[in-house]
Amino acid sequence: MDSEATPRRVIDSNTRHLRAVSPSPSTSPSPSPLRLWRPAAQRNMRNQWSKLLASKDSWFSAASGGRSHATSFVNAFLSQRFMLRRDLGVLKDMPAIREKACQKLAYQQELSRSALLSSYKDMVLSVSQMVKASKSMRVFLKASTGSPIVQFCDQPEVMNDYGDGGGVPVFSSFSISDFEELAQELVAMFVLELALKRLLVAEFTSMQSEKEIEENDTTRYVRELFEGELDELRLIGLLSGESYDMLPPHIKDLNDLSSQSLLLSHEVTESVLQVYLTSWLANVNLNSSRIDEVILVVEETMQLKL
Repeated sequence: MDSEATPRRVIDSNTRHLRAVSPSPSTSPSPSPLRLWRPAAQRNMRNQWSKLLASKDSWFSAASGGRSHATSFVNAFLSQRFMLRRDLGVLKDMPAIREKACQKLAYQQELSRSALLSSYKDMVLSVSQMVKASKSMRVFLKASTGSPIVQFCDQPEVMNDYGDGGGVPVFSSFSISDFEELAQELVAMFVLELALKRLLVAEFTSMQSEKEIEENDTTRYVRELFEGELDELRLIGLLSGESYDMLPPHIKDLNDLSSQSLLLSHEVTESVLQVYLTSWLANVNLNSSRIDEVILVVEETMQLKL
């Protein structure tokens, strides 16, 4: 195949039309392995997209549960604050009624906090699986083992094998790179949204500890919210390099949130907490129509309901 003379086509990220781009530097396998490579690549492509979309559904389920738990957490937090100033009427003469009520609210707040962190962990793991699937769409020729049977693997073992069949189509006119581009577009949305939701989770859970409030530690945003979280965030791409510096959350097409927004404010009002909950519900970095469009394009191209 003359790769310099035949540009491949990819789908534009904002339309369903195809456009010409520079060809892949990968060299096509010889005709016989290529005939075997394509079915193997098709099977893997279907599997990885199924994993990616299953993880997407898990993310939405966890995010929905997270908002419910965050709402319960906020209600318990505010009720404790207001309990100290409320007129209890005829109940005011009951021994320690206010203290007992606050203890129950504190217990409810702790339960909601634990549930919120559990939902957040599920969201992180879902995005992590989406990232892995988006990076596992290539199929490589396995190095010769003396067997006459051509075998394939998920890691490069042969020189100049980029796992894309030299840019040849896998389904219809779509190559490996075309599918990767679509997958990466979806994953990027969820990575941005996860960063924003992590900021909200860190803010919610920081309201639990009075000791943390007094210390006024401005690096709490990057503390580990569950065991192994930072390793997952590094895999996702939310930690810069080998450091523990969290990339600042931002809204797509807008500038990063100012550094002041990372300094957790603990003197939050009821209206501020309502904004937090609304922001969680809005999924501001997720373009639902584009997500549906990408899934439709992939399903039509594969002629398969994922």
